[in-house]
Amino acid sequence: MKDVYLLSGFLGSGKTSLLTDLLRQLKAQGLKPAVIMNEFGKLPFDSQAVDEDIPLKEMLEGCICCSGAEKTEAQIQGLLHGPEFDVLVIETTGAAHPVEALDAVYSPIFADQLHIKGIITVADSKRFLERETLPVQMRSLFLEQIRHAHLLLANKIDLLTDSEAAKVVQDIQQVNPHAFIVQTTHAKVPLNVVERLSATTSQFPVEKAPITSLQLSTRLVTFTTPVEREVFEQWLRALPDTIYRMKGYVWVKGITNPMLFQYAYGMVQWLPEYVKMSPQLVIIGENVNELKVPSI
Repeated sequence: MKDVYLLSGFLGSGKTSLLTDLLRQLKAQGLKPAVIMNEFGKLPFDSQAVDEDIPLKEMLEGCICCSGAEKTEAQIQGLLHGPEFDVLVIETTGAAHPVEALDAVYSPIFADQLHIKGIITVADSKRFLERETLPVQMRSLFLEQIRHAHLLLANKIDLLTDSEAAKVVQDIQQVNPHAFIVQTTHAKVPLNVVERLSATTSQFPVEKAPITSLQLSTRLVTFTTPVEREVFEQWLRALPDTIYRMKGYVWVKGITNPMLFQYAYGMVQWLPEYVKMSPQLVIIGENVNELKVPSI
């Protein structure tokens, strides 16, 4: 299993500084990292921060959450079939929504090869204090990036007074009371803090997650027997609104191959699949380990 970290945060918040320092620490521990970098423009400016000996895939001209799952899957598949690595670090664009980015990364095709450790959001502390001056959509995304993080870096803390620094931490805790918050300069955080994260829950049946304070998490379900489609759809209608995404292949009674299944914020899509895919489903949301899934 490859550990995966998703780096989130606005442009200029310090994500690339975090990436550079994480890669340094991983290599110092004898681990082999790989990187996916997502940039809006045509030129890969930030990729210069990655050493040549580190496997690197670049996604240019678009945000990872709207560039298409197929493109993201292809990049990850390329890494998995390339030189051996231990840890995958994905730096998203400043416009990436954490749920959408996680959805793009976590495909049922290779979900059993990846262990999503968590989303690390870098927040520019000064910009956070001035968030009310931002346009509404920008402020909303800024807060969403913070709300869904498993680890939060209150970065550029050296630019604030002691009272301002205290207010930043207090206000961030109100947005996300579950994440661990670290005050940082140049986005430097000890590797042992990062390694404690675990946003992937075990398969059903499940026990309590090792870190119960995490909200946004993922779960891989493998169907051992086919489901009744009507029963499965009744279960879908009863889902809480904290289940954001599901995608994968559901084994349905009376149908030869598992069906391609997509779920997004209550919207359901079933598509026939002509190749016999592994009957696995990825669930993304909050408290996913508490769900009881039919026929597994």
